[in-house]
Amino acid sequence: MAPQAVTRLGRRLLIVIASCMLAAPIAAQTDTATLESQRAAFKQAYAAASQGGDSWRSLASGLQDYPLYPYLEAASLEHDIQQADRPTVEAYLKQNPDLIPADDLRRNFLAELARRQDWTDFQAMYQPGLGDALTCDALQAKLAGSVALDFNKDLAGLWSEASLPSACDPVLQAAHDQGLLTPARLWARIDLAADAGKGNTISALAPWLPDGDANEAQRLAQALNDPASAVRAAGTWPDTPRSRQAATLALVRLARRQSDTADDAWQSLQGHFQFTPTQRNNILNALAVFHATDYDANALQRLIDLPASAQTDTSREWRVRVALAAQNWSAVLAAIEAMPPSQRQDDEWQYFRARALSQLGRSDEAQRAYNSVAMQSSYFGYLAADHQNTSYSICSVQPAGSQQGEQDVLAIPGIRRAFELFAVDMLNPARREWNRALANADAQTIRQAVVLADQRGWYDRAVFAFNNGQGLHYYTLRFPLGRQYNLVQRADQAGIDPYWAYGILRVESAWMFDAHSGADARGLMQLVPGSAAEVARRNGLPWSGGNSLFDPSVNIQLGTRYLAQMADRFNGSLWLASAAYNAGAARANQWLDQRSQLPPDVFVATIPFKETREYVARVMYYSVIYDWRLNGNAAPISTRMAPLSQVYSRPTGEPQRKMITCATPPEPASTTTIPAPPSSAHLSPAPSRSSAPATEPAH
Repeated sequence: MAPQAVTRLGRRLLIVIASCMLAAPIAAQTDTATLESQRAAFKQAYAAASQGGDSWRSLASGLQDYPLYPYLEAASLEHDIQQADRPTVEAYLKQNPDLIPADDLRRNFLAELARRQDWTDFQAMYQPGLGDALTCDALQAKLAGSVALDFNKDLAGLWSEASLPSACDPVLQAAHDQGLLTPARLWARIDLAADAGKGNTISALAPWLPDGDANEAQRLAQALNDPASAVRAAGTWPDTPRSRQAATLALVRLARRQSDTADDAWQSLQGHFQFTPTQRNNILNALAVFHATDYDANALQRLIDLPASAQTDTSREWRVRVALAAQNWSAVLAAIEAMPPSQRQDDEWQYFRARALSQLGRSDEAQRAYNSVAMQSSYFGYLAADHQNTSYSICSVQPAGSQQGEQDVLAIPGIRRAFELFAVDMLNPARREWNRALANADAQTIRQAVVLADQRGWYDRAVFAFNNGQGLHYYTLRFPLGRQYNLVQRADQAGIDPYWAYGILRVESAWMFDAHSGADARGLMQLVPGSAAEVARRNGLPWSGGNSLFDPSVNIQLGTRYLAQMADRFNGSLWLASAAYNAGAARANQWLDQRSQLPPDVFVATIPFKETREYVARVMYYSVIYDWRLNGNAAPISTRMAPLSQVYSRPTGEPQRKMITCATPPEPASTTTIPAPPSSAHLSPAPSRSSAPATEPAH
């Protein structure tokens, strides 16, 4: 059986089991065999409907009562939208007034009517709130009827947007021709665009300003689009408020990429322009911070010397990181103490405060500081616990539910459609139905819905629903195992730590099977087709093209092998391989060349990219959580953060493992405590039922 077919079988089994366990009165009349038959028929009919025409109707003859039936006609109409007429579309909308496919059809048919310039039908079908493009199309319809625009009524909302779709260009031109776009209004929108970094918007608006003002606006656009050329030209600009604004933008943006060049330009331009105190502070801050991200020799002193009015949370944070890179523990402590209390209380700074105190010989203070951080269930909490040789804190609870609650959730039409869409592999529409159905739901309804989704194998619902507050304690829902995809077995075959592989998967995709990045990374472990094909070839594994990466089992099999290659490349170092997986091996090697002497926790804290620092911390933390999920205890996080000179090997033996306790029990609310997961028997793979800052690089 092909891997993709095996995966579909595994998901069907989960969904069937959940349906049997949780059948509500509404669904109880449809037995499992009938439901499976309907799903199979729907898939065939939907494939036909997506090609247009009416051939789908014969395939859907028995589906009129199936929850997804309205999706079929909508798919056919969408395909044939250029030939669609208003009566046909209106008939569908009348029959399905509150459904997502109806909303999409209305939106797309309105866009088609605008393309035809059929403004009569457009105005008859238009509803506000369908997006900026259709709002502007509606204004074009108004103009076509020789009705003048009213700025406050028609344009004020659009004018507050930093950028607009091309459909708005004729409307803005008409507004200009009617004299509605006064210099004051133009400058207000230009300032919005400047704050949002939209240089092209400024370039488009500048010609409508008076000549002198137009030149000032184009300087702002140049500062945003080409800061290097802007700072070279700035010495010839007049010392006006707008020129100073443009020069400030250019210097700040240039500092991000060429801090030395920006330094030289600042030395020249500060004598040419009378910068305001705020502008000077912004420039000084940017220069100091971006010299710090390069770890220049004088970066620490520049940050220390920043005037208080020029300091920000970012500059204070980088003062700590630069001191850490130098392992100047007195400077680390001073930098943390210089933070305001609200920033200083972050786990990261409390942990490094404890590290600094320990390194400076202030053992009693260090112990108290470590103990405070170690109460947290977090990356830094677990690092602190290892320094103190104490247990890890995990306070796990699960939502309280009831049979009546399950029935109430399953009675929600949108939830029924969402579960069916998930069952037929239409994951994005499933999420849309879910979000709409629960948009105004109370917390208990959401919790019950997530439990039902988890039982059906729709794991990402918990990840997104339980991302703050009490929900963070629902560990077994937030960190699913997905045993039907055999990750532990695949990791063992690849020779890597399965808990690390789980951590990578959880961070990369949040268990979204159809995750697809702008860099074409796909599936649970975010693999690029080219890399995946090479991994398959190297390991003698089957390869059936890029779309196979949306099959969880295929993705996990190839992803674990790719992780093994990355780990081998970095001497088995899981934390460094994680950094390379996120930022690329070339960058990881560059950081190694600069700071390989640092302890792992310090090295991670000095990674220049915020996204990668947080990525590594999350992967390491999630690895501990998954270790606990499978074993009831966990190997110390420090064993996964071994020094670069030490080849990593999976810990064995109970003496090396951490007990799990609950340091600060959560409020009981409407929850019940989850028993500790069973012990290491769960490491055996389940029987084979089936086999997502710096821009995140693709794998």
